[in-house]
Amino acid sequence: MTLDVRPSARDVLSHGRALFDPALRAAVDRLPGTMRHIAGYHFGWWDADGTQLDADQGKAIRPTMTLCSAAAVGGAVADAVPAAVAVELVHNFTLLHDDVMDRDRTRRHRATAWCVFGTGQAILAGDALLTLAYEVLAEDGHPAFRPAATALSHAVLAVQDGQAADLSFETRTDVTLPECVRMAQQKTAALLGCATGLGALYGGGTPEQVAHLRSFGEHIGLAFQLVDDLLGIWGDPEVTGKPVHSDLVSRKKSLPVVAALRTTSPAADRLAELYLTPDPLAPATAATAADLVAEAGGRAWCRDEIATHHARAAESLRLGAVNERPAAELSALADLITHRDH
Repeated sequence: MTLDVRPSARDVLSHGRALFDPALRAAVDRLPGTMRHIAGYHFGWWDADGTQLDADQGKAIRPTMTLCSAAAVGGAVADAVPAAVAVELVHNFTLLHDDVMDRDRTRRHRATAWCVFGTGQAILAGDALLTLAYEVLAEDGHPAFRPAATALSHAVLAVQDGQAADLSFETRTDVTLPECVRMAQQKTAALLGCATGLGALYGGGTPEQVAHLRSFGEHIGLAFQLVDDLLGIWGDPEVTGKPVHSDLVSRKKSLPVVAALRTTSPAADRLAELYLTPDPLAPATAATAADLVAEAGGRAWCRDEIATHHARAAESLRLGAVNERPAAELSALADLITHRDH
């Protein structure tokens, strides 16, 4: 049997949020007052003074993939809601901390939490979300709690190691492409792989199914980072919420940049000269750098890698999923991630 109509990624995400959002809000409501207030601001539920809002809350790709993965292996979606909430809490823990470390002043077109409440308070709010994630898993009492908590811990440690590597790249001139790929695998792919793996685990999947669904998430997670890095150079500011060429202005050693620098070409040599400048690049210079990245092959390399990991993800999904509809929903989300405008 084949589906008559391919699921819409937008509908899948909307349905996923409707399923897990009440549980997410209920969990955050249990936080101490100050932490709850900062977390709710970060999630877009209210303004800095507590006024209720309907702000951009993000796509919620990770928790939705958790729910779809549970159904894909034949489980009940409702059983995976605590795992989805835990994944979303951990993801936002990383965002709160990343904004502080990267000194980003806006997220989803709003001032970041550290800009509004202070650095220390934002860090503590992130810590609170991480703690809450494990509490949500423990209180649910699902038989898979222990392996789920272990998998989540491994993902968090990988994210932290990846973020540490990313920070170290800022002061290095010898970053290799394998190092950069590994950083992306840890910083982005590990948590997305954990999200789909936990869904399969909570859906009662076999060890083989859990491994295949985790692999699906990891490949899509790496593709996600590759696309993000392309958007950090060539993305539309109206969509990304960041200035044009933002990653180049800050001389970020993103995947397309490092891929370009590893080539032997005049464009790569010129790009290397620009990246040796200690100060942020001026807008005109950043525009030149973007042209050099493309000329040296960095943009094309990323697009090839995105296609490769998309195909590998599709194969992992084919091997691990038994239910056609949720598998198609996961495929639609994979297409959404990999076909953003870049």
